[in-house]
Amino acid sequence: MSDQNTSGATPDNADGVTQGETDNSFAGGVGSDLPGDEQPENLQTRSDEAATQAGSDATSADTAVAEHPDTKLAAERLSDLQRIQAEYVNYRNRVERDRAREKDATIGSVVESLIPVLDDIELARQHGDLTEGPMSKIADKIESTLNRFGVARFGAVDEAFDPSVHEALMHVEAEAPEGVDGTFVVQVLQPGYKVGERVVRPARVSVAG
Repeated sequence: MSDQNTSGATPDNADGVTQGETDNSFAGGVGSDLPGDEQPENLQTRSDEAATQAGSDATSADTAVAEHPDTKLAAERLSDLQRIQAEYVNYRNRVERDRAREKDATIGSVVESLIPVLDDIELARQHGDLTEGPMSKIADKIESTLNRFGVARFGAVDEAFDPSVHEALMHVEAEAPEGVDGTFVVQVLQPGYKVGERVVRPARVSVAG
């Protein structure tokens, strides 16, 4: 009777391992190998390391390109071309300025030789001798021709006296016009002439103030 009870023991306990222990062991073993259980900070660290490595590789590639002999040679040639271009632009500007000065000087010398004639024309116009007739037309043609070459006549009453363009021949007493301070032109005795910015003759004036 006792032998039957011994042989009828539960098979689940035959190896000394309970059902609960088996389940826990399986769950623990499988869970430890699943990548989904990896912590977020570990994933971020790996991502940062990969980005750093990629940046380092790119920097190394850029450095290698920059240090390549062909790259250095191309940079030197580009620098030389830029320098030559700048020198050419400066040379061209200098030539154009010199030509403009020579042109103004040539025209100025012609105008200077014509100043006595121009003074006579201006004096005749002030006296009313050039209101009509052939001499009036000749005077107009001379002045229009000079204007086409950039010759300008200047000097006006009541304008401020400027020693760079005016020559004061006399000083008189007069009331200053509104808005003018200091010395001013009272009368234009002979007009001035200039070519561009070059003064051929300053305006000869009487001043006050």
